[in-house]
Amino acid sequence: MEIAALLKQHQLRPRKSLGQNFLADERVLAEIVASAGLTREDVVVEIGAGLGGLTRHIAKAARHVVAVEIDQALLPALRAVLAEFPNCSILHGDILQLDPAKLALDHLVTDRPINPSIQPHYKVVANIPYYITSAIIRHLFEAAIQPKTLVLTMQLEVAQRLVARPNEMSLLAVSVQFYGVPHITQRIEAGAFYPAPEVDSAVVRIDLPDTPLFPTVKAETFFKVARAGFGQKRKQLHNALKAGLALPGETITQALNAAQIDPKRRAETLSLPEWVRLTEGMKTEG
Repeated sequence: MEIAALLKQHQLRPRKSLGQNFLADERVLAEIVASAGLTREDVVVEIGAGLGGLTRHIAKAARHVVAVEIDQALLPALRAVLAEFPNCSILHGDILQLDPAKLALDHLVTDRPINPSIQPHYKVVANIPYYITSAIIRHLFEAAIQPKTLVLTMQLEVAQRLVARPNEMSLLAVSVQFYGVPHITQRIEAGAFYPAPEVDSAVVRIDLPDTPLFPTVKAETFFKVARAGFGQKRKQLHNALKAGLALPGETITQALNAAQIDPKRRAETLSLPEWVRLTEGMKTEG
């Protein structure tokens, strides 16, 4: 695909406000789809289909793809590019206002029936705008039926934060790793996009298990504790939790001791199992 020519043909310009940087390197596009491990049984929701560069590769590998695009101006070009793929459904909308699992079922065009008693498995593959990366990931994790696999192209720095280990953890890393297992599959240089962004990107694959990784804690309670811990990163964990949770210091101390966590540590040093133990010690306090 010649992105510049396609934009000119349809009298379009990339919209910076929507983070429109179109991935133009065919080799990279093929590698992204390969990293998703797609088969002819897979239903895929693509977020931000843009001009259909990635969508074409998904359609060649998957059973069906629902291409969601928020920019109505791109739709004529997108429909033209995808005209040869009957296993594509194009939807104009904001993914943050949509149920991704419902899309995977409602927009599935197939001659094979789906057993309604079986929880549907779907995947998400997307080149997502940098400025709403965290919001999109959170929306997908909080869906009533989570995707089986996410393959997301994002800013390299954000990708590195997602896969961070203790001593470099952030609330984003804790949030992602609570739900699934992330790893970076490839790095993409800025020149692979049109127009080229100011930073390099990376592809992150996140695999979500069929059962929760940490079934002993409720997500709502876990994130309440984690947000408090990271709310004042410069403070020692005991003080940050006391301020963020509005609980007596003695309660915080008891929970930290029960979790075998030094109260003088800081949030970025904790591992996921430590956050879970800490949450378990506080769950009766909400």
